[in-house]
Amino acid sequence: MKLHICHLYARLLNIYGDRGNIIALTQRASWRGIEVEVRAPGLAENLDPSWADIYFVGGGQDKQQIMIAEDLQRHADNLKIAANDGAVMLAVCGGYQLFGHYYKPHQGSELKGISLMDAYTVAGDRRMIGNVTVELPDKSTLVGFENHSGKTFLGKGLSPLGKVLKGNGNNGEDAFEGAHYKNIYGTYLHGSLLPKNPHFADQLITEALTRRYGAVKLEPLDDEIESKAHDKARLLKA
Repeated sequence: MKLHICHLYARLLNIYGDRGNIIALTQRASWRGIEVEVRAPGLAENLDPSWADIYFVGGGQDKQQIMIAEDLQRHADNLKIAANDGAVMLAVCGGYQLFGHYYKPHQGSELKGISLMDAYTVAGDRRMIGNVTVELPDKSTLVGFENHSGKTFLGKGLSPLGKVLKGNGNNGEDAFEGAHYKNIYGTYLHGSLLPKNPHFADQLITEALTRRYGAVKLEPLDDEIESKAHDKARLLKA
């Protein structure tokens, strides 16, 4: 088996070590003997919607979001084709915001999103900074770090990724974090997310490989170190 990963705007959207998510996916697949190929298209480059099994886009400051927002529109149709075909997508912070309908910053024009998710984001009056713990529907947890002023609100047809146990999450109001639709996941969790949440990384790999090869069951790994990092992060103050 071979896993194809597309890391969108890797140079511009890599705040708080978001590139670590690509490293985690690559390593966890490689440990199981799965070949991995990563492509990192930047500004003005094209996408083949049939190539990638996993798409990842990270976060950046408003300056970087403005730089890539218009360029991302070129990929909207191809990303929708890939999403409808079951490709896995993980969008963090700024990428998460632009996967929705729009992001309205404090100053400047509204940034149009690509509407892969029924959500919108507006800049709030305070930054939401700190450690986050999220409870998923299966009662497992995700841990990470948030730093955003954007407040994201989900439409009626969009499910949150999980319930906030510690931190602010999407908007600091409704006690939810992230979003989930088909195989698309949005979140504010930096830090980076997947190294400290190996169960979630394996879920993404499984979904991606199942789409291409049929039902896949990953061999278990020794996650003692990763689990200790996860448990330690759960004990940190918000």
